[in-house]
Amino acid sequence: MMPLSLAWNTRQAIGAFLALFIAVILSTAAEAEEPKTLKGVALVIGQSKYTHITPLPNPANDARDMSKLLTDLGFDGRAVTDRDASKLSRDLERFVEDAEGADIAFLYYSGHGIEAGGENYLVPVNADDASLGNASEELVSLSQVVDKLKAIVPVVIVLVDACRTNPFPATAQLKATPDSPPQPVTVSGLGAPRGAAVVEQAPAATDNLGTVIGFAAEPGRPALDGAVGGNSPYAAALLRHLSAMKGAELGSVMRMVTEEVYLSTDTRQRPWVNESLRRMLYLGVAPDEPEGEEGLINGERRQLLLTIADLPTPERMQVESIAKKGGVPMSALYGVLRALGIDNVPKDPKELEKLLEGQAETLKKMMAERAALNVDDPEIKKMAAAADRAIEQGAITVARQFLDEAVKRVEATAGAVDAAEEAVKKKRLADAAIYARRAETASLAFDYMAAASDYAKAFTLVEKWDEKLKWNYKNLEAEALNSHGYQKGENAALLKSIAVYEEILTFIPAGEKNADWAITRNNMGVAYLNLAERAGDKNQLEQAAQIFRDSLAVLTRQSDPVNWAATQNNLGNALLNLGKRQIDSKQLEEAVAAYRAVLEVRSREKTPVDWSDSQNNLGIALYTLGEREGSDTRLVEAAAAYRAGLSAISRDAESNRWGVLQNNLGNTLNVLGARKNDLPILKEAVNTFRAALEVRTRDKVPLQWGSTMTNLGGALTQIGTRVAGTTELEEAAKIFREATGEITRERAPVDWAAVQNNLASALQHLGQRNMDGKRLEEAMAIYKDLFGVYSREHAPLDWATTQLNLGNVLQTLGKLNNDPAKLDESVAAYRLALSELTVERTPMQWATAQSMMGTALESIGFGGGGVEKLKESIAAKRAALTILTKENGPLEWAQAQFNIGNSLNMIANFEKGTESYETALIAFNAALEVYTLEETPMQWAMVQNGIGDVYWGFGTRRTDKKAFETSLAQFEKAKIGYGKGGLMAWGMVNIVNKKIEIIKQALASKP
Repeated sequence: MMPLSLAWNTRQAIGAFLALFIAVILSTAAEAEEPKTLKGVALVIGQSKYTHITPLPNPANDARDMSKLLTDLGFDGRAVTDRDASKLSRDLERFVEDAEGADIAFLYYSGHGIEAGGENYLVPVNADDASLGNASEELVSLSQVVDKLKAIVPVVIVLVDACRTNPFPATAQLKATPDSPPQPVTVSGLGAPRGAAVVEQAPAATDNLGTVIGFAAEPGRPALDGAVGGNSPYAAALLRHLSAMKGAELGSVMRMVTEEVYLSTDTRQRPWVNESLRRMLYLGVAPDEPEGEEGLINGERRQLLLTIADLPTPERMQVESIAKKGGVPMSALYGVLRALGIDNVPKDPKELEKLLEGQAETLKKMMAERAALNVDDPEIKKMAAAADRAIEQGAITVARQFLDEAVKRVEATAGAVDAAEEAVKKKRLADAAIYARRAETASLAFDYMAAASDYAKAFTLVEKWDEKLKWNYKNLEAEALNSHGYQKGENAALLKSIAVYEEILTFIPAGEKNADWAITRNNMGVAYLNLAERAGDKNQLEQAAQIFRDSLAVLTRQSDPVNWAATQNNLGNALLNLGKRQIDSKQLEEAVAAYRAVLEVRSREKTPVDWSDSQNNLGIALYTLGEREGSDTRLVEAAAAYRAGLSAISRDAESNRWGVLQNNLGNTLNVLGARKNDLPILKEAVNTFRAALEVRTRDKVPLQWGSTMTNLGGALTQIGTRVAGTTELEEAAKIFREATGEITRERAPVDWAAVQNNLASALQHLGQRNMDGKRLEEAMAIYKDLFGVYSREHAPLDWATTQLNLGNVLQTLGKLNNDPAKLDESVAAYRLALSELTVERTPMQWATAQSMMGTALESIGFGGGGVEKLKESIAAKRAALTILTKENGPLEWAQAQFNIGNSLNMIANFEKGTESYETALIAFNAALEVYTLEETPMQWAMVQNGIGDVYWGFGTRRTDKKAFETSLAQFEKAKIGYGKGGLMAWGMVNIVNKKIEIIKQALASKP
């Protein structure tokens, strides 16, 4: 009999699992009933010696050990092994008879099991292929056993370790009776029971509390048998946790069992539980738990298993991937997360990946150094070994306790070793190793400052005894400080790490540049790079780049290819950051060369993730160059690099990297589509950004989400400027405003400025389309505000680009409001932009600025500025056309041609001949090689209107009726295009109608 305490709970259900065993404690808000003694019966079956199908070595062992466990827990238990069909059926019938009047019935089965037609069958040891033809007699139906027990016992618990691979032929089919239709046998594993639905359909016993059915593996998945002579992973987990969890409810215990099997099988097997209990069951009397070290380890291990059970799938996948990649125990890496605290786990997958990879490296190093730990004190050796076992089990906190005790022992015995120098040396080295081990464990718990302190102590112990260890411990101290500075955002720790690296360099003989020197310098360069990326300090970036170059002189590709590639990659990162801040492209070219060199060493086959990262870095550098130089070739190469990176990884396994590559590919397609005036490419960019947003969500990675949203808005703006209506432009403006909810000026000022710049651009286009001065004024205010972030001294290119954008909106406002002062301001802004955007440095942007300045000068000329302003306009446009071509900037090229034609039309009004008209016609016809009624109706209409003016001029100067008629036809075409535009276009229709009326009157007055 088992002591059980029973009380009712007012709730009908208690969650996905229920609590186990012998003490049932259910409480109401007011009171709980007194405990009472309940009866539990158990049947344990182990099937090993199969005669006709594959035997299984371990079920008999499982049955023996589980039987002892259940007896120790107070069950009236019986174990049977190797039962044929008749005996197995009789055993189960007897168990049902014995269970009548009991409060809990526990059935455990280990052996072969199969599933067919939604029914699970237990397989007797005498079963053969013919048994499948009459399963109701030759096999045992699991659901029938469960139904019988449910009818007479309040609580039924059935645990089945029978999910092994189907032992019958692959094409085998099962018949319940010889006359039944055949059903295919599942290839591996059992099926989910015909569910809670079938369980609930069975007649229930009076006061029935429900049923628990547990399988060793998920439905349809095979379970492992374990090493010969031992237990299966499922049985081992049950024995470990059911036998020692005094006072634990079944839900918690079964979750521990599930995660124990998941860890012990390295993710290959995960148990499955189905329950319908309406009360919570707790252990009453359990065997004594392990004491001492193992008891402490087991206690924390169980808490770790519960933590893993609650961990979301994406984080699990990252731990599994990094543990496998790093060759470290998965339990230890999960223990690292628990030591950090679930609430403190980074939500950004990229940050979590970096954190886990760093801790995996620490674990790997600890495992490699374990054999080298030479300790002569048996108590210290015992504590160190216990700490190693604890870390392997993921019990990081307990491991730190063991090492705390070891350090106490070290400190307690430190004074006794001063008698002999050799003895002192040995003692100091051993003591330092204990401090270092505690430091490594502190790092696993993310206590980098404690780790740095212990490494510093280890350094003082070995400083006079061992040069290699002296260098190593001081280097580890610097690495811990660097990690703390990076993780916690503390620049003081980064500066301190640099100072420690400088100290390390003094250990190396003056002028000697060996591998230790190069590695130290490389690590110091990373600290400088971390500082510079955060503070935007150009000097620190240049210092980091030089450090990496110096290291590469020692860490050669031939002698140390792995460290050479890592350092080369670091150099590329430094050069890329420098190149983005500089006007010339020298550093960007060097970054490209550095990344290409890395790819010669990193292979897709051996290191696919690192190879993908390098492709991404190369793509960024090529994209930056292509955008700056106006080179489609660079952009095409960048797109190819991103696509290559995507081909080496999967969305599910590397979702963060996949999202980054999709985002970067979208940027490149956006620029290419704009350059080529190619709507399909622009739409592909939009789809690419939307795909990236499926993994870069606002709740998980808010800043990355904001960045991709900004890029999506930019692509929609590009499309919006090329199609009629304002749908895309309105959506873009909305997206930019949403993005600033995460990308704030305080959080990320440079990125915020980029979003604001894009918002202003969208507002400017909307203002132009709808003649909306309010939106244009808002855009102008945004551009002016950006100079608070973009200074000419620190960000000359961004400052100049903002001047260019400001000039554009000032020009639009000047035209809309007929305001000459605004037009003059726009010209001044363009001239400021051109002071930095030179034809040598940034040819495409220089050409754009020249073209837009020419447009503003044209408007000034039209407004009374005279012929000279018009000639200046033509000169600026023609200068732009030395760079702009129909291929590299079709819309910009066509706009320049149109403006040249317009200015020549106006100049012709001051001349007697038709030479300017003829030149204007050539320019207008060139523009029509790009502008079409379907894709750019407004621009097409404006060109047709200009051609109409040319023929009007021909008709007037030459008294040519046919020219007048051609002019009328052109104006009618213009009206068609304007009819597809916005409000501003309807104003133009009225102007064209007046022209048509004047010409018709002129024609009517002539014979």
